[in-house]
Amino acid sequence: MGIKVLLAALLIWNLSTSAFGFNASANNTIRIGLKRRTLDFNSIKAARIYAKHHHHRDTKRNSGPLKDEVVYLKNYMDVQYFAEIGIGSPPQYFAVVFDTGSSNLWVPSSKCIFSIGCYLRSRYRSRLSTTYTKIGKRCKIPFGTRSVRGLFSQDNVKVGSSVVNQQVFTEVTREGFFTFLHARYDGVLGLGFQDVAEGRVTPVWYNMLLQHIVTQPIFSFWLNRDPKSRLGGEILFGGVDCTHFRGQHTFVPVAQNGYWEIEIGDLFIGNNSTGFCRGGCPAIVDTGTSFLAGPTTILTQINHAIGAEGFVSMECKTVFSNYGNLIWENLVSGLQPERICNRIGICKRNGTFDVSHEQQTVGRSSKLEKLPNAENPLCSFCEMTVFWMQVELRKERTKEKAFEYVNQMCEKLPSPRGKSYINCDVFSLPHITITIGNKPFPLSPDQYVIRVEDNHGAHCLSGFTALDVHPRRPLWVLGDVFLRAYHTVFDFGNLQVGFAESA
Repeated sequence: MGIKVLLAALLIWNLSTSAFGFNASANNTIRIGLKRRTLDFNSIKAARIYAKHHHHRDTKRNSGPLKDEVVYLKNYMDVQYFAEIGIGSPPQYFAVVFDTGSSNLWVPSSKCIFSIGCYLRSRYRSRLSTTYTKIGKRCKIPFGTRSVRGLFSQDNVKVGSSVVNQQVFTEVTREGFFTFLHARYDGVLGLGFQDVAEGRVTPVWYNMLLQHIVTQPIFSFWLNRDPKSRLGGEILFGGVDCTHFRGQHTFVPVAQNGYWEIEIGDLFIGNNSTGFCRGGCPAIVDTGTSFLAGPTTILTQINHAIGAEGFVSMECKTVFSNYGNLIWENLVSGLQPERICNRIGICKRNGTFDVSHEQQTVGRSSKLEKLPNAENPLCSFCEMTVFWMQVELRKERTKEKAFEYVNQMCEKLPSPRGKSYINCDVFSLPHITITIGNKPFPLSPDQYVIRVEDNHGAHCLSGFTALDVHPRRPLWVLGDVFLRAYHTVFDFGNLQVGFAESA
């Protein structure tokens, strides 16, 4: 309800001033320069993105049908871009991540005395601010698979040269023992929707609009592709800088679920369609993560195409060895692909296992049939195998060729707790193209390969990382790997996101 009221007010405001456009005057915008840090192996190895898939009922009525929802979480260890804000009067300064993947503002508090990380970063001291208002309500902010704890407080927040009055934020009073030990930032300023804000507090961006600090209900995000430049990028609240992009933006609508989530179409490796998202896949546009994340099924194909070395999965090969012939026969016979793994008994259906004659031929003693689907990685390997064989069948490949391909895919599975290494000679690698709004958005090898240097020289990593939510609802995350290539407009007034080639 809150977002509808806010959007209605903004619409009336826009009509009473001027038609929508991207030429807001400098007085009605806030320009934030982003600082950039170089990624190292420690931060990359520690980085995690998660997504929890669950069902819930309407919280207001506590009744009605169950709603399908994905909760998106991360630990920010791979953050590269941040900027400085001030909280209080006089302002106390903090380096924060401007994050479209979350909605709360939080920084460490002087009351945080039992967490080592708090002593290594700036802490908010309420007694030093003349505009501080105590709220005191306790809260938990999701952080990866855990959370940070704190108290809601209210104070003025300085963003750029402007001040947001009486913004509700979280003073973090307790962190995990090593949660922020190596962090290069102090906190997070969420630019997501109020729907997913902890405590349903009004986000900073909402208050910028409500307090008429910016005129146009948009903000744009540009990352500098020049690694030698001191300016890492820029966020422009209330407008778009035409010097940061080429051509026109392609706009797509935002899904109504609390995140800057859009729908993407088919993905191409070189000129070859993967067919995976031909019918559409959800993707969160996230300024607070470095990588481009997606389902393991497709990332394995990408790793195979670009020569990224993952870890050999014995479970994948076990499924393929034991069930490959049955999967092939079922596909050739015309059985619906999504039913095959249930039919042979690896996956669970309707609370019970669908134990068929085919499974009995493999042997009742197999450990595969003892694992529930929610905790059974072998079910996922089976579904991947079905998909890869489908790809080969569409190409009219022989059974031998298809089996050879699946075996290669198993060897290229990305590690769920690490990243895949890649040859630094990127010129021979294919483009990876994502379809958005029926238009292709290619990523060249130099855009999706991440270069990391240490005492032993330069190493290259794939900019793609695995994120598996649910086999029926594959989720993608368009992080900095994608956003460096494409200037992005977050159009709050029209609930859409636009992409244009970055300049």
